Amino acid sequence: MAAPSPDIVLASLPPLPEAISYLDKEDLEAFRRAYFFAALAHTGQFRQGGAPYVTHPLAVAEILAGWHLEAQTLIAALLHDVVEDTGISSETIAQEFGKAVANLVDGVTKLEKIRFETKAQAQAENFRKMLLAMARDVRVILIKLADRLHNMRTLNAMRAEKAQRIAQETLEIYAPIANRLGLNRLYQELEDISFKYLHPNRYKVIEKAVKAARGNRVEVVQKIRANILQKLEEAGIEAQVDGREKHLYSIYRKMHAKQLPFSEVYDLYGFRIVVNGIPDCYLTMGVLHGLYKPIPGKFKDYIAIPKPNGYQSLHTTLFGPFDAPMEIQIRTQEMHHVAENGVASHWLYKTGEAPLSEVQRRTHQWLQGLLDLQADSRDSVEFLEHIKVDLFPDEVYVFTPKGTIISLPRGATAVDFAYSVHTDVGNHCVGVKINGDFMPLSTPLRNGDRVEILTSESARPNPAWTHFAYTGKARANIRNALKHVHQSESIALGQRLLEQALKGLGSDCRGLGEGAWERMQKETGRSREEILEEIGLGKMLAFVVAHQLLLRDNDPDTPVKPAGPMLIHGAVGVAIKLGKCCRPIPGDPIIGQIKKEKGLIIHTHDCPQVRHYREDPDKWVDVAWAPGLDKQFDVGIKVVVANQRGVLAKVAATIANEGSDIDNVHMEDEAGAYTNLYFTVSVQNRVHLARLMRDLRGLHEVVRIQRLKGREDRGTAVTA
Repeated sequence: MAAPSPDIVLASLPPLPEAISYLDKEDLEAFRRAYFFAALAHTGQFRQGGAPYVTHPLAVAEILAGWHLEAQTLIAALLHDVVEDTGISSETIAQEFGKAVANLVDGVTKLEKIRFETKAQAQAENFRKMLLAMARDVRVILIKLADRLHNMRTLNAMRAEKAQRIAQETLEIYAPIANRLGLNRLYQELEDISFKYLHPNRYKVIEKAVKAARGNRVEVVQKIRANILQKLEEAGIEAQVDGREKHLYSIYRKMHAKQLPFSEVYDLYGFRIVVNGIPDCYLTMGVLHGLYKPIPGKFKDYIAIPKPNGYQSLHTTLFGPFDAPMEIQIRTQEMHHVAENGVASHWLYKTGEAPLSEVQRRTHQWLQGLLDLQADSRDSVEFLEHIKVDLFPDEVYVFTPKGTIISLPRGATAVDFAYSVHTDVGNHCVGVKINGDFMPLSTPLRNGDRVEILTSESARPNPAWTHFAYTGKARANIRNALKHVHQSESIALGQRLLEQALKGLGSDCRGLGEGAWERMQKETGRSREEILEEIGLGKMLAFVVAHQLLLRDNDPDTPVKPAGPMLIHGAVGVAIKLGKCCRPIPGDPIIGQIKKEKGLIIHTHDCPQVRHYREDPDKWVDVAWAPGLDKQFDVGIKVVVANQRGVLAKVAATIANEGSDIDNVHMEDEAGAYTNLYFTVSVQNRVHLARLMRDLRGLHEVVRIQRLKGREDRGTAVTA
């Protein structure tokens, strides 16, 4: 039987959105083909709410079409989940729709197939990958933001816990990115939906209060609008005046920051005035200041000094009728276009020869800064933390000695200014003049400050700077510079620590053959200096490296013969820890897991935590219990007992008679005649534990007893 034609398949799917009608005939056909391709790829897949999965990429494409983006971006939006959720490869996408579309899809695709130790690492690495792709092509983040917006609009289909996690991530990362790119409407909607799921009761209360206030103030708003239009007409200024309502999360943020009740938030409404040209903006402000009294210190000129995302407007706050403050925004039509849709409002994909607009130039600079920041960050988690600081929108504007304007986050200091000028300026700065006066480098900057950095070729960054550097770029550059300055010191320290570790194992560096180093360098891909440096920096454990070197201290042509496992005497400070997931005790077969900057974690052989590391020799060490251990080790046990008077006392007495201490106990009644007792007890070894469990089984009230590991152990609830 012949396969159905594209027309028949598409007829059973949602129709193509009207929003794409601006595409030419060829692009429309390409979009139609991509829609059919995505529909077939996602056949049998459904959204949480039950709709066919293809409705999601179609909705994402429709959001992007609202910004009038070109066909490649819309097609990539249709296909953005195909590689991740189906068996179709990126190469197939490139063959069918071109390399540019495949690159966009790849930039949005998550790193689902790579294993991470924590959710935070996975989130950070996915975010880092997306930002790097975004730095190459800003359309990646536009697709991702549209994807996030539609997911937020359909969040009610998710479990409450997952919906809150997604909302928190949106509020911390994606809404600030939308704001940084000037996507104002998207930014406000993401914030409001996040607020709705994170604080549902507060959202409902404020939403209800705003609706009530809207009804009470509608006549006042209309009267003010009419007064403004009349005065502007008398001044010969053609203008469009619209009332503007604050979005719910911004109202909540103001109430929370200033500890205000809703009744004291007066500037719920403001006015946006759009005029024909920049001179009219300033004339309009003069007319308004004659009509209503301006509030001192509440005027901001974002036309002369645009925000980093290209936003331009005059802001002034006036005392309106009944002495209630109202915020006014004055801008041109072009400024309004950028203010609403930011970089997406006119991001026509350009070749290298095409000139960039001012907004695109500023965006490109910010994206380039992300690449520099990523290169200087130690890992993805640190990079994400740096980005979070730099994403929040409250800025200060300061001047270089030549009058160049530099924007920095509020809270930035002179050191942040130095690194924003150039990395070398920051690395060699020795002092600062602010408005002509010598000031400490830790001085926070204020709007309008004139800042001059004093430098010296012999100067180097001070470790104390990390305590007051505010921007991610400054902190990453300081750490990077300190790393190079201290590299030789770290290598020397690593050498001393390794010598001590070898001495503890009955050897020394002089007795170690070159073959050991050569084999270890070949296996790890690190040079001797890099290994010693990582020991000095605490990223590798000296005794682990010493043990591995001794295992490799053979002729290169001779197979490695293990010299015996490393002996474990129990937990030793931060160097060796017993895994809480499995609580090993002497007598248990054990394995040592090497965790970067955390030391050596001892697990039982059957612990699920080490299952994924057993085949990676760099992740584990052969270990064994030292003979003759005379220490106590915590272990969890569950005792199911009959509900009888005094049973807990009998069980506790039996444990004490066996020479064990009870660290914690927790009781859990079952429906019926039995109770679960969860104990954390101390034992010397597995034999001691077996003897204790045998004695407990001898009590006629005891129905069942078992050793617990990991999350099953509930003996931490109540201290005995």
